Amino acid sequence: MGLVKEFKEFALKGSVIDLAVGVVIGGAFSGIVKSLVDNIIMPPINLLTARSGVNFKEAAVKITTESPKLDDAGKVIEGEGAGMVVQKYPILNYGPFVQTVFEFLLIALALFVAIKLINAARKHMEGEPEEEEAAKPSEDILLLREIRDSLQKN
Repeated sequence: MGLVKEFKEFALKGSVIDLAVGVVIGGAFSGIVKSLVDNIIMPPINLLTARSGVNFKEAAVKITTESPKLDDAGKVIEGEGAGMVVQKYPILNYGPFVQTVFEFLLIALALFVAIKLINAARKHMEGEPEEEEAAKPSEDILLLREIRDSLQKN
């Protein structure tokens, strides 16, 4: 019974529930960021880079391959019309990786801004320490000053 009770305490702690809520919201937020990158950020970038022949959705390292011509059934065509088809085959798709890096950077930036705002709000809610308290020396310093003054008198 001790294990069940211990697990119940752990699961009902506020920090575990906060973590679960954060994971769920993070999953939804990553969908929003993915849509933002795919539909708003990357199309203009693709438009700008298309002039130089780079399209991030299709960006890849490709090799040229030759293969025999196939009919609709997938069989090699022999006789008339037979021959080899030369095509470029992608072996390393780096375009989708670039998009994923953009997504990561946007999520990291959003989290940085959110944490910065939360910390600023927390500081504002807690209030700044009053200047009188900050200027007041600690008890150790006061005690050392008393000792110094008494030694100077003697």
